Amino acid sequence: MVTMPIYPTRFREGEARGARLGRALRVIAGVRSLDEDLMDRIGRGFLERDELGASLVEAMRMREGEPSAVSRAQFQQALERGIDEMPDAAPTLKAYFGELTAVPGWVDRDQLVEGALLSRRLGQNIADILLQLSLIGGYRFGGPTDLLVATGALTGEGSVRRLAETQKWTATIGDPGSILPGGEAWRLTAHVRLMHAMVNAGYEKRWDNARWGLPINQTDLASTLALFDATVLLGCRALGVRITRREAEAYMHLWRYVGYLLGIDPDFWSTSERDRYRMAYHVLRAQGPLTEAGPALAQSAVDLQADRIYPGWPTVLMPLRARYERERMLSMMTVLLNPTSMRDLGLPRRPPWALAYIVPMNLVRYQVVARTPYGRRQLEAWGQRVRSRTLSSTFRGADQAVGDLPY
Repeated sequence: MVTMPIYPTRFREGEARGARLGRALRVIAGVRSLDEDLMDRIGRGFLERDELGASLVEAMRMREGEPSAVSRAQFQQALERGIDEMPDAAPTLKAYFGELTAVPGWVDRDQLVEGALLSRRLGQNIADILLQLSLIGGYRFGGPTDLLVATGALTGEGSVRRLAETQKWTATIGDPGSILPGGEAWRLTAHVRLMHAMVNAGYEKRWDNARWGLPINQTDLASTLALFDATVLLGCRALGVRITRREAEAYMHLWRYVGYLLGIDPDFWSTSERDRYRMAYHVLRAQGPLTEAGPALAQSAVDLQADRIYPGWPTVLMPLRARYERERMLSMMTVLLNPTSMRDLGLPRRPPWALAYIVPMNLVRYQVVARTPYGRRQLEAWGQRVRSRTLSSTFRGADQAVGDLPY
């Protein structure tokens, strides 16, 4: 029997680079010295999976008719009608949906609503940060990027589908109440968790686990969660958005619950924004180096802007709008990711002209307009329009992708 190492070889392989990229996080989080106990937990997390999701996938791969087998139709039925309507369901299916439908006692529903409303008020800013800083910024490290290549997410169609799926999922989380059991965001999150487990089951035996850790592991999930919660707050503030402490706490609370639904170990949850920055800094120190998959994925994501559909724009002018959006994106990323990261990802650098109008506009919106209840409602309405426009102006060939997440 082969014994797995306690850490994969990628652990801390790119630590010096991670420390440079995390300088701002270290200051914000007030990290004076590295917490080696936390580093150990992060290292071990590379080789840990979501065991509940793994058990469900194992049951779904059984032959039909076996006592513990679960079919995709049964999963869909439980998702749509509720597990209580299936008294004869297999134990693993009951356990999976039992955990997802049992709202933990620490969840504050009012904070979930406030976090979702903040997400909506952020409008175009959250869409920009999620794409440029969270998604493309996450391509600066090996491991998850190489998995995306292996699963086909690097191809044109795969990139389109992945971006469309991510946009749909994050947009629905911004609908108040949607993340609670039975809501659309809750159902999509249940799909995402199952897909993660399916990827592990399908790739674990042919993946270089000793090098990268498990295909989808607890540490990479924790890193991804940070890209959706604290990174969004930090990035939007960099764009001139005013976010109060109360709003930030609610947003972090919302994503802590999302982390629970995704099966992320409680060791990797964060109860505050500062705590998340501290965790994120240590995760950066634990990362491996950039691999060739990162630049390929980043360049694919940027090139996809030419395939966007913009409702209301004449077909003859669509290439001009696409060119503008691509240049705007590069201009913002040169600042958000820094010129060195742009070079590492093989992306052209641009002057920061986009921020010259985005920051002043946000200062008016969030420093002036958002200070009144009426202004906040107006921003929420604007955010809803941005959400609808984003989903309807997705990418060519992505109609099926935004209809529902596959499983």
